[in-house]
Amino acid sequence: MDKIKIGIPRGLFYYYDGYFLKNFFEYLNFEVVVSPETNRIIIDEGMKYANDEMCLSLKVFLGHIAYLQDKCDYLLIMRIDNYGKYNQTCTNFLSLYDLVTNLFTIPTLDINIEYTNKENMYIGLKKICQKFNISNSKIKNAYDSALIKNKKHNKNLITINKNKLNKKGLKLLLVAHAYNINDEYIGKPIIKYLENNNINVIFSNNFETKEILNLSYKYCPNLYWYYNKENIGSIVKIEDKIDGIIFLSSFPCGPDSLVNELVIRKIRKPYINLVIDDLNSLTGIETRLESFIDILEQRV
Repeated sequence: MDKIKIGIPRGLFYYYDGYFLKNFFEYLNFEVVVSPETNRIIIDEGMKYANDEMCLSLKVFLGHIAYLQDKCDYLLIMRIDNYGKYNQTCTNFLSLYDLVTNLFTIPTLDINIEYTNKENMYIGLKKICQKFNISNSKIKNAYDSALIKNKKHNKNLITINKNKLNKKGLKLLLVAHAYNINDEYIGKPIIKYLENNNINVIFSNNFETKEILNLSYKYCPNLYWYYNKENIGSIVKIEDKIDGIIFLSSFPCGPDSLVNELVIRKIRKPYINLVIDDLNSLTGIETRLESFIDILEQRV
């Protein structure tokens, strides 16, 4: 009998929970189909379904959905409202399920994350698995196994990130959401450019989450966007160990435009603020990065 294929789009929540979800469903003998790295075709497909007010990251996500719609039996979607009363996400994460089910006809499996309503990852996965008559004991075993692998995976990323702080050369903190840092179209070209210029790039999302969430209150005691807290908390943690900061966001992200401006007014390090739109060339951005690197090298 063929395995049931579950499609996971390589965008937004994938870069926070994708590794865990893949291990969970594979443990239960599902076939997990992850869309490929973002490319021009995927972006163009996303544009067909998006409207002008959507940020580039959401347009990219819709392109990944379009890619998967004829390649799996079910599409996995996470609706993330909050991780607590003061840990909200942006409206894109909240509206993903409604967007996808209104734009596409593929059957979906949804996970609802809403801690204020006692809805978490385990409960969401349990509801999905019960539709396939999977026993509670198997669900628990799959969850525990995926959790162990995920913790090991994240610990490795954190170690690699911290080790860069001890290397010779310029050190830049890239302040951006994981789905922008790791996207082949949005973040990776910038990272490759910096690394080719012998820059040690430290990522804001690869630190111990609880610690940097608490540190974020130094800049804003009443900030409630969960993922932005992660970003700015990393600045507090390592500001005295880096030479500069790169803020990277996708146009027109509301939370980033507000939070980045707030932090820029308070930081002491040199910075550059990059906003990525639907670009066919990174020449302009590379020119700005080149100038930024020259300024930092003159300061050393």
